[in-house]
Amino acid sequence: MNINATLFVQMLVFAGLWWFTAKFVWPPIVKALDERSQRIADGLAAADKAKAELATAKKNIEAELKQARDGAAEVRAAAEKQGALALEEARAEGARIVAAAKKQAEEEASLAAQKAKDQLRDQVAALAVSGAERILRREIDAGKHAELLSNLKNELR
Repeated sequence: MNINATLFVQMLVFAGLWWFTAKFVWPPIVKALDERSQRIADGLAAADKAKAELATAKKNIEAELKQARDGAAEVRAAAEKQGALALEEARAEGARIVAAAKKQAEEEASLAAQKAKDQLRDQVAALAVSGAERILRREIDAGKHAELLSNLKNELR
């Protein structure tokens, strides 16, 4: 064979192989590479989107935490204020109860003292009558002298 004929046959085989590869082999490879490239691009886009959503979520969480802390501080302040008011009311109620108890004790003591004075007057009147009876050595009629005893009681007051 001649170098020209071999070169010509090799060129025909090369052209046939090129045509076969370009027609049947290359398109599926390009299609697979394009699909893979698209999936990678979609994955990167999804990752970027997820990062953005994560950053937004972190900001939202920080805002909600701040709002919750502020709300808790407000609730705590309100509870402290309410507790102080309740304590003040309890102290005022305690003072009122103590004052009422003192007043009642004073009234009861005054009534007891008055009752004791009245009993003492009655006893003094009875002793005076008894003493007068002994002095006179005769019995005094209590019915006749009720006014005398009443006047004696009034004088002892």
